[in-house]
Amino acid sequence: MQTKIQKQLSPIDAKVILERLPEQIQEALVARASEIEYPIEAVIEMAIASFLDTEALGFVDCKPGRGQ
Repeated sequence: MQTKIQKQLSPIDAKVILERLPEQIQEALVARASEIEYPIEAVIEMAIASFLDTEALGFVDCKPGRGQ
């Protein structure tokens, strides 16, 4: 069985991730998504990608270790 590689976080996966985070972080991510009028999956993706690579905007251009 072959798996399809996604270049962006799906809304379903974002919901699963969000539900497993501490409430304070959930609230901050949801507030940020609302503030910049982006879908929550994009905000979660940007947060993770920026943690891994400070120059990345999302998973597509994330190269861990480059931005440090």
